[in-house]
Amino acid sequence: MEPERPFVAATAAGAEPPARTRRGPVLAWGLWDWGSAAFNAVATTFVFTVYLTSSSFGDDTTTSAALSWALAGAGIIVLLTAPVTGARSDRSAHRKRWLAINTAVVVACLALMFFVQADPAYLWFGLALLAVGTVFYELAAVNYNAMLAQVSTPRSVGRVSGFGWGMGYIGGIVLLLIVYFGFIHPDVGLFGVTGENGLAVRVSMLVAAIWYAVSALPVLFAVPENAVAGPPAPRASFFGSYRMLFADVARLWRESRHTVYFLLSSAIFRDGLTGVFTYGGVLAAGTFGFSAGDVIIFAIAANVVAGIATIASGPLDDRVGAKPLILVSLAGLVISGLCVFLFHDGGQTVFWIFGLILCLFVGPAQSASRTFLARLIPPGREGEVFGLYATTGRAAVFLAPLAFGVFVTIGGAQYWGILGIVLVLLIGLGLLIPVRAAARAR
Repeated sequence: MEPERPFVAATAAGAEPPARTRRGPVLAWGLWDWGSAAFNAVATTFVFTVYLTSSSFGDDTTTSAALSWALAGAGIIVLLTAPVTGARSDRSAHRKRWLAINTAVVVACLALMFFVQADPAYLWFGLALLAVGTVFYELAAVNYNAMLAQVSTPRSVGRVSGFGWGMGYIGGIVLLLIVYFGFIHPDVGLFGVTGENGLAVRVSMLVAAIWYAVSALPVLFAVPENAVAGPPAPRASFFGSYRMLFADVARLWRESRHTVYFLLSSAIFRDGLTGVFTYGGVLAAGTFGFSAGDVIIFAIAANVVAGIATIASGPLDDRVGAKPLILVSLAGLVISGLCVFLFHDGGQTVFWIFGLILCLFVGPAQSASRTFLARLIPPGREGEVFGLYATTGRAAVFLAPLAFGVFVTIGGAQYWGILGIVLVLLIGLGLLIPVRAAARAR
């Protein structure tokens, strides 16, 4: 087996890595992550999905099932399209263009959520917007992640990746504070907004759309479009791109086999990481008695902890490598998750303590996962491989929900679902151990 190729931060295959990391492009790149909190924190985790699964739209069993079907459908679309669209952006040197287009669609979906009134008749309209937004957010993230190679050097990739993830968490803090104290918490918020007919949440989604749109602009001006070495690749049809994809995956297997191994192992543990946040709010409200406002306050605290930990872990990533950081983080998640389960009778205090400890490890695991892959990718194939990264993640997206549901059924109580998430993380941890890391730059 050939040795793994190290990461080369280059905009095109065969290009020399930049001599230094420039702060301007890194900041502009990180601001996209800062803005993405509008979709991740506000739309899919703590505000809009909580709104859609409230009693205004029907009983919680029906709305929760509908939410699961909508997001599963979105996941299947991402599964089928992400690697192809990523590879096409590599070959056509249109990475930034597609980042702009996909981000614009997400912003439009956020803005249209304003029209989702608190009525069961609007449930599927809201779910459709959430599903479409999820698809285009994931496609945008493929191009955004591939840009990591354009704004960092081999020595700084860990710090830059950690900075981006940390910016996302900090952006979530600021935006959640704005929507909570500006519209959701007060009886009469800014501009006279009240909770009547879900107006407080709906206006919050307009604010989120503006937030994302403004934050996404700098990267489009400060980071150059990716280049392609040699003559332009011949244009291929969409379905022809799949034939090229299969050939590329076979070549990736021959040239960088541990990249494929990592894609498989990370798909599992990343689904566990997603499950920590997806079911965190559900458990806080259902098992530990948090109100809707309490959930947002916990979300703010969680983002503070995760953001600080992620930024602080970046230099450690560059110093000791991404794999040890991921392994320690996953072990910490398993232990703290078990503590939430074992000591759940302690009530909200237990959830605050061990829930925040969980958040301490989530961000570093996410960021280090991105840099681990970035160091393995053969030069010039960033979009394609990060497309596969999105695809494999979506292929395993059913694991955490399935495990959560199975353990709830076995235990007969919601908090048993924690064991399902812990199991997914543990499996991912075990599969990661034999994966060989690329050599780090000195």
